[in-house]
Amino acid sequence: MELATQWWSRRPGHAPPSPDTGARPPAPVEDGAATGRQTGDAASADPAQSVLWRMRTTVRDEPGSLAALCTSLARLRVDILSLQTHPLAEGTVDEFLLRAPQELPASDLTRSATEAGGSGTWIERADAHDLVDAPTRILGLATRTALDAAELPLALRQLLGRCTIRSLPATAAASDAPPVEGGFEETAMRLRTPDGGVITVERPYLPFTPTEFARARALVELDARLGPRVPRGQDVLTLPEGNDITVRRAHAADLPAAKAMHERCSPRTLSMRYHGPVGDADRYLNHLLSPRFGRTLAAQTTSGRVVALGHLLWDGDETEIALLVEDDWQRRGIGAELLGRLVALAVEAGCESVYAVTQASNTGMVAAMRGLDLPLDYQIEEGTLVITARLDATPVASRPPYEQAERH
Repeated sequence: MELATQWWSRRPGHAPPSPDTGARPPAPVEDGAATGRQTGDAASADPAQSVLWRMRTTVRDEPGSLAALCTSLARLRVDILSLQTHPLAEGTVDEFLLRAPQELPASDLTRSATEAGGSGTWIERADAHDLVDAPTRILGLATRTALDAAELPLALRQLLGRCTIRSLPATAAASDAPPVEGGFEETAMRLRTPDGGVITVERPYLPFTPTEFARARALVELDARLGPRVPRGQDVLTLPEGNDITVRRAHAADLPAAKAMHERCSPRTLSMRYHGPVGDADRYLNHLLSPRFGRTLAAQTTSGRVVALGHLLWDGDETEIALLVEDDWQRRGIGAELLGRLVALAVEAGCESVYAVTQASNTGMVAAMRGLDLPLDYQIEEGTLVITARLDATPVASRPPYEQAERH
């Protein structure tokens, strides 16, 4: 893991669209405000025999261009459930939520849009969650951001679709400052943070629009005005030997306690966690305890001593999971407890998988990952073991973070 700048990227980027299937890279996850419906036949009559699509295409900004596109889709018996427009300097980007006959291939939808004058058409499968209207969607993202600073990267990802989000602190961004206005260019967006840092957002192939940039900037400004904030919920657990341990969200104020825990850990434990010189361990803590980069859980004793930390880190478009348990508190179930809670947070955040970077000799971490009862993939990369847990099969049932009540 690189300190406070850019996270380690393990996998190649998204592949370009396949020309022979008509599929396109994912369009942003924005819920369009319904502006009327176009009624088809089979598509609207029997939803069980239809599929939902999100489609985005650019049309000329002139009377009749949208009507031509709607007419072309009607010939395919496609029902327009919602429409949202993104004005450009030249032309307009129209984003549709469509219900189409199940047997209709994506290539036919793309071809229909092109024949009606659309250009730069992108399409992807949608689901029932996309039926929520845009104002409701954006207010929900704003609420999550307001109650938990760690939600900002997730809110941006849900607002803009499948994308890679990275945060650069002020020290790293000083020599690479974005313009004050117009902080987006094609498929890259850059947003200033109050401390002088920069949040960069990139997605494959699909250019950003001024509307998307304005919405993203509004979320970042909301985060800036509210300042640091972490939910106060906590649980008190009783270990098998009778000790009580409190599990709660950690934050920057826990830095002294985390450094003290490092001092009590053996060099081997620190090396297993940070995969580098143990003398550098303290340097990672500012990054790890910042809500800008993910979520951290702390386990502390009744006296207030922090004895374990669990991290869920936003690694671009992936999610890393990591644990550090003080030597005297290992093999008591604390690591497994933190790991299960981190996975629950990842599920709530909509992550498709989480990965842990460890060593084959770290039997405790390997056993904890296996104990999740999830499909696991194992890879050896640069002398380390990378275990990826796929979350699509997770049985975890949980509520969004902003609905969690404080528990004692």
